[in-house]
Amino acid sequence: MSSIIEIPDDPKYRIKTVSTKTGIRPVTLRAWERRHEILEPHRADNQYRLYSDRDIAILRWIKSRVDRGMPISSAVAELKSMQRVGSWPDVLPPAPLVQSKKEHLVPPEFYSTHLFDALISHDEDRASELFDEVVKNFDLNTLLHEIICPTLRQIGEAWYQGRIRISTEHYASNIIQGKLLGLMDSFPTNRSAPLILVGAGPDERHEIGSLMLGLLLRSNGFRVEYLGADLPLEDLAEYASYEKPRMIILSATSKETALKLQPMQSLLKRIRPKVYFAFGGSAFNEHAELLQEIPGIYLGKDFPEAVDKVLKLFEIKTRELLTV
Repeated sequence: MSSIIEIPDDPKYRIKTVSTKTGIRPVTLRAWERRHEILEPHRADNQYRLYSDRDIAILRWIKSRVDRGMPISSAVAELKSMQRVGSWPDVLPPAPLVQSKKEHLVPPEFYSTHLFDALISHDEDRASELFDEVVKNFDLNTLLHEIICPTLRQIGEAWYQGRIRISTEHYASNIIQGKLLGLMDSFPTNRSAPLILVGAGPDERHEIGSLMLGLLLRSNGFRVEYLGADLPLEDLAEYASYEKPRMIILSATSKETALKLQPMQSLLKRIRPKVYFAFGGSAFNEHAELLQEIPGIYLGKDFPEAVDKVLKLFEIKTRELLTV
């Protein structure tokens, strides 16, 4: 990932365009400039502010800190401290569209195939290049369902058939996971939205599925904390008792790990306001009898069904996000 200092600093964007690209209202941006001296935008002959791509990258980085609950003054102080020692932050990846109606000359299958080839060849630069193209050219649903999921299936099949080593499988999965976490950071955090904790259940090591669901929920406006793999239920319930999420979602890919989710709803019953417990994953698709053994809300067999159930539960309509 490149550093912000490497981005061109040529002034060319007016404040309305910057607002669209960053999600920061013009009135807020002017206040930040006046009170915290974040930027010194160039003035055109007509006195309009003009901003550069570097300015936009700085603002998106600042906003990501503020969205996570950091005071704007602290975020600016952190940035200036880094600048003083010549250490600039990395560029945050742009968020993909949630929906897109444009047709693509290059189909998703092309990217899935070539991303697989790059990953099993340990060609991280090529994999990053392909991923960046995908983010720019496809909506989030297509990215996940038609590019990332098929790539992961190819990787799994190649390992199962003995065509790649387990080290390569781990390398490829970790690269994809890192890219998805970067995408999660690119979506703004709505601090007034319902908080949902997402992760994988006890002893569950396969976490990319839960990460993708968390990413989809974040893109639909929820405040999502992604907690990763192998979550102990008692610790999670204790965390929920003071963090006050509205929902906890855990995944399981085997019958053994699925059965370990049984106590979760009971552990949450005393927390107020009520915390919903929901679950999903391939274990429940392959063993339908588990649905009778795990108390909670089954989110369904795929991501669209899961997101739809969560939206309906909280009576939230799917919204379209602006391109950034």
